[in-house]
Amino acid sequence: MDHHVVVQLAQQRSGSPSAGADQPPAAAAAAAAAANGESTPRMEMCPSLYRAARSGRSEEVMALLLQQRHGAGSAGHRHQVAGIIQHEQCNLLEVTAERNTVLHVAAEKGHVELIKELYHRFIKDNNFLSRRNSVLNTPLHCAAREGHTGTVTTLVHLAQDRVENIMGCQNTAGDTALHLAARHGHGATVEALVAAHAKATELNKVGVSPLYLAVMSRSVPAVRAIVTTCSDASAVGPSSQNALHAAVFRSLEMVHLLLQWKPELASQVDCNGSTPLHFAASDGNSKIIRAIMATAPPGTVYMKDSDGLSALHVAAKLGHADVVKQLIGIRPDAVELRDSHGETFVHSAVREKRSSIVSLAIKKHKQVGGLLDAQDGDGNTPLHIAVVAGAPGIVNALLQKGKVQTDVLNGDGHTPLDLASTSPSLFNMVRFVMALVAFGAQCRPQRNDHLKPWSGHDNIGKGIERTSDSLAVVAVLIATVAFAAGFNMPGGYTNDGSASLQGMSLFRWFVVLDAIAVASSVIAVILLVYGKASRSTGSWKSFVAALHCIWVSLVSLILAFFAASRAVMRTSTAESIVYIVIYVGLIVLSLFVAQWIGPVTTARAFWRFLWLSHRAHTVRRQYPFAVASIYNWLLFFHITYIMFAGLGVVHNHSNSDRGGLSSSWNPNHISPAPAPM
Repeated sequence: MDHHVVVQLAQQRSGSPSAGADQPPAAAAAAAAAANGESTPRMEMCPSLYRAARSGRSEEVMALLLQQRHGAGSAGHRHQVAGIIQHEQCNLLEVTAERNTVLHVAAEKGHVELIKELYHRFIKDNNFLSRRNSVLNTPLHCAAREGHTGTVTTLVHLAQDRVENIMGCQNTAGDTALHLAARHGHGATVEALVAAHAKATELNKVGVSPLYLAVMSRSVPAVRAIVTTCSDASAVGPSSQNALHAAVFRSLEMVHLLLQWKPELASQVDCNGSTPLHFAASDGNSKIIRAIMATAPPGTVYMKDSDGLSALHVAAKLGHADVVKQLIGIRPDAVELRDSHGETFVHSAVREKRSSIVSLAIKKHKQVGGLLDAQDGDGNTPLHIAVVAGAPGIVNALLQKGKVQTDVLNGDGHTPLDLASTSPSLFNMVRFVMALVAFGAQCRPQRNDHLKPWSGHDNIGKGIERTSDSLAVVAVLIATVAFAAGFNMPGGYTNDGSASLQGMSLFRWFVVLDAIAVASSVIAVILLVYGKASRSTGSWKSFVAALHCIWVSLVSLILAFFAASRAVMRTSTAESIVYIVIYVGLIVLSLFVAQWIGPVTTARAFWRFLWLSHRAHTVRRQYPFAVASIYNWLLFFHITYIMFAGLGVVHNHSNSDRGGLSSSWNPNHISPAPAPM
């Protein structure tokens, strides 16, 4: 629409005069503000002016601001002529609900031409560039927050013409325009502001610099603009951190920029005494570690936080083996560092069950010296801590590969074997005792009548009592299924009542395996009932025997099903599928149970324990469950071996029986099987 037409239409008025029409809008606004106790008059922005400013329609904004007031109309009187809303004259002092002026609105939307026209027509004589809204944001704040680089440049140039410093204005949070541009990652806007000499030394109310905010926003251009332009820029962040603390979690390129700018950032600490190297070690980024170590002062790797932890301790706690290897390679003597509790990095890794760090320390035993047997402030070696932490894998690694001492007394006079009694887990306790005894560990010297049994003894009794009922139900179900299968013979019956497949070896295998399943499950029920009723100290033995019987019944039932299915199947493909499914299922089940209850050690250590446990009377008295568990695991192993051997036998017999089945089996002589009992 032509500018003259817009102005002409905007100047048209209609409406009747009313009382108080001669009062200027500014005076009315001032009176209303005084009545509300406001120090600054507040004039609500006309909706038409707001919409036009947000849309960047300069001609319409000018028309609304330049129209002359002709006769009065009633308050809020509006009507429409030729598509343009007519109203009373708009004022430059009108603000939105958050006290944004028309210049704030235009700056937020990046309307450069509208800003220029407003400045040259109205604002040049009214000091409006530094006008604040409800949170003390200037138009420059609004433009910088949204990343409108052209708008920012325009506002800065207009302010320089009037020698007005708007770049140093802070809002209620203490943020300057540079803070907002950096926080939102607008690299081009940050570059424009620092080129106009915006101060990068200013901190907001929470003590954060623009450079730290630029790092947090992951904006490499913003960081580069600040560090290359502002040599005196502040790098301060919250909690006494600097920008490098944050950069190690953001970008390697940022780390290089900051270290080239100020290498001393690498040795500065936060409120917890942590350097950027501590932060990088916790993140496990070896490239950033390499960059820091290449630029930082030599003593940075030896610096400790408020807990006495070095960067090497931090990397070891979190299991970053590459970082540990890198730090040791750069500074070999860093392995000697100890924290406030006297612990080395090996102690820290063992306490957190970081087996990769322990393996690395074992491989570099020549470099780490005697750290594998080093004692902390309480006299604990890594082996002591591994037992207390419940890490059987690390215990075995230290004993088998690390060749550590097994009889070291800690500050309380306990050896690692003594501490095994504190393990809450039965299986972990068994693994610890077996591994330690196999490598010659002994308890501390004391009278046998003063020996304290394993602390989890009472928990075992409670666990048996809770589990017995459920296992009894399982055993009864197995017995029921096996008993029913014995009367529903595979292949059915002949007319004389005998099994039609009785001449096949597979059928005989089915009968034998099914009988074993019935007998073993019934025995398991009896043992469970007896163990719960007796409540004696040896009731756990009947419970363990019942577990073996249930395992035997399950295995026998599976093999009986396999024998029956192979006896009646006529398709080789189906037979192969059944065989594979059962075989794989048994392997997975056996491995799961073995991993759950089995010892984590070598066969040599296993047999060595069995040999030494006969002569270690102290061990048998203090850890009776450990010795018994090893024998029961051995029994489980033999049962499982027999199971797979039986599976192979049944599979082989199926091939030999197939010819006999085709010549002797006549389906016309089969009578229906009786109903299950």
